[in-house]
Amino acid sequence: MSPVEGKSSSVQSVDRAVTVMELLSRQGWSGVTEVANELEIHKSTAYRLLATLRDRGLVEQDSKTEKYRLGFGVVLLASTVTADLDIVRHARPVCERLSEETEETVTVTALEGDEAVIIHQSISTSSMMSVDWSGWHTPLHATAAGKVLLAFMPDAQRRRILQKPLERLTEHTVVDLSALNGQLQEVRETGYGYIVEELEVGMNAVGAPIRFSDGKVLAAVSVSGPAFRLPEQAVPETGELVKQAGAEISHSLGFYGGPGADGNNGG
Repeated sequence: MSPVEGKSSSVQSVDRAVTVMELLSRQGWSGVTEVANELEIHKSTAYRLLATLRDRGLVEQDSKTEKYRLGFGVVLLASTVTADLDIVRHARPVCERLSEETEETVTVTALEGDEAVIIHQSISTSSMMSVDWSGWHTPLHATAAGKVLLAFMPDAQRRRILQKPLERLTEHTVVDLSALNGQLQEVRETGYGYIVEELEVGMNAVGAPIRFSDGKVLAAVSVSGPAFRLPEQAVPETGELVKQAGAEISHSLGFYGGPGADGNNGG
């Protein structure tokens, strides 16, 4: 039985394309016949698959032998995952220390396109929170990390994202664009952002930027906890701790400049 037999045509095409790339990753330069035999498909189908992958930069073709191998497009696709893994590797010990120091949950959130996703979480042994947020996509306007990412992203990207109506998640969620922009300006001035029961009733959080070697802010570290343990009046003190953690992680990622070193402070 063919490895793709019984699948819908759309899923079958994706399955075949992935199988082609897996084959090329194992064997290197391969011809149309080899690919067709491996997938148990007609040569014309194999050629169309390879031509499509070539046109998208995922495979490249030797002009003399007409054989194919993986292209640099695969490297570009993998770069985001590699960057996230690099952040986690450098951030983990800092987050674990911050979690024990604050006795709360510490997360690292990365910007992926126009969304934020939690890529790491450290939970203090004293924390009352047990939910694993790793992999969760979170709203930018209603989270501490999201406000940090919004504050430091390019102006055009931020305006485009905030053109959409802002969802009210609790009665405290800031959905007024003018008020939110005022908060983002405060984030740029203080170096940290925070929420008070904006994502969930009874939960507060404080976040600070993580900068890459070029100064761009593509991730944030944040501390989250129940409002009675992390009250609004504790935000400035917690903010300084989170800023220090963000700076330490940024330094380990190769950033040695000041807060505005990349000139990308929004506005």
